[in-house]
Amino acid sequence: MSRLMSVLFIVFSSLAVADDNTPALVDADWLAANLERDDLVVLDVRSGIDNGGDRSTFEQGHIPGAVYSSYTGDGWRENRDGVTGVLPPVRSLERLISSLSIANDSTVVVAPAGTGPTDFGSAARVYWTFKVLGHDDVTILNGGFAGWKAAGQEIAEGPGERREVTQFTAKLQNELLATLQEVQAARDSQAQLVDARPEDYFRGENQSPAARAPGTIPGALNLPHQSFIDEQDQVFYLNDAVVSEQVNVAELDPQARTIAFCNTGHWAATDWFVLSELAGFEEVAMYDGSMAEWSQDSDRPMQVAKKGLGKLLDLFN
Repeated sequence: MSRLMSVLFIVFSSLAVADDNTPALVDADWLAANLERDDLVVLDVRSGIDNGGDRSTFEQGHIPGAVYSSYTGDGWRENRDGVTGVLPPVRSLERLISSLSIANDSTVVVAPAGTGPTDFGSAARVYWTFKVLGHDDVTILNGGFAGWKAAGQEIAEGPGERREVTQFTAKLQNELLATLQEVQAARDSQAQLVDARPEDYFRGENQSPAARAPGTIPGALNLPHQSFIDEQDQVFYLNDAVVSEQVNVAELDPQARTIAFCNTGHWAATDWFVLSELAGFEEVAMYDGSMAEWSQDSDRPMQVAKKGLGKLLDLFN
C-alpha cells in the first residue's frame, strides 16, 4: 500500500489535463474566463436524471452560448442485442456531434445539471464518448448549470444560439472500450475490474432492472461512483480531494490495466473519469455492456455476498 500511496502522491502533485491547455475538470470561474473563445462549445446535457430538466428547462435558463443535447434522448447511447446503454455506431455519433456545431478543433465543455451523483455520470459518459472518438480537448464543468448559477454567473434564456453544422470526424480509440471478451479474460490476467455501483448492488442486495441477476463479476473491486460526489447548497460537485483516499480504500493499483463497469455503463463513467483523468491511472477502459450484458448468459458466474462471505453462483442452473 505504501507503493500505491507514493504513486498517488506524484499523481496528485500535478493537475490532470484533458490536453495541453484544458483541465479535465473546470469550475464556473474557469468557464467564465474562457466563455468568449471562438473555439469553445458549452454542451449542456441535462436530462430527467436526478430531476436535471430537459430542453424546456434549458430554455428557461442556461449558460450563455451553450448548445443543448439531451443525454437520454438524443442518441448518446443505444440499446442493442438486448443490452441497455451501449455506445452507438461511430457514424451516428459523428452526425450527432456535427449537428451540435462541434468540430475536431473545438474545446468542448460538458455541463450536466449539477443536481445529483447520477447526473454527474451523464457528463462523465459524454466526456468518455468524446475520448473514445479521439477528441481529447474536452472537459467537465464541475457542478454543472446549478454550480454556474450558484456562482452568480450570467444566465441566458431562450432556445440558445443557432450555430452552423460542422464536420466532426472520429478516430476510434479502442483501448478505452472494454469488450465482453476482454472482461472475461481479465479474470485470468493482471487486469483489475472495478464495479462503480453502490455497495448494495455490488453485494447483490439490490438489482438493476437491466441486469438479469444480482451480484457482481467475480474478483471485482468496489469503488462506488457516488463516493466522489459532494453536495453543497443543493449543488453536486465532484470532490477531487477525496480521490486518493477512495482509491486507496478500494486497494487499486494505478499501474494495472483497469476496467470500470456498473449496470449499464453510466455510473462506471464516473469511475473511469476519476481514475483515468484525475488519479492518473496508466490504462483505464470502460465496459459499457456492464452487468446488463454480463448477466445475459447463465454460463457466466456471479458473485454475491452472503453473511459477509463471497459466494459464486451459476445462474439459472
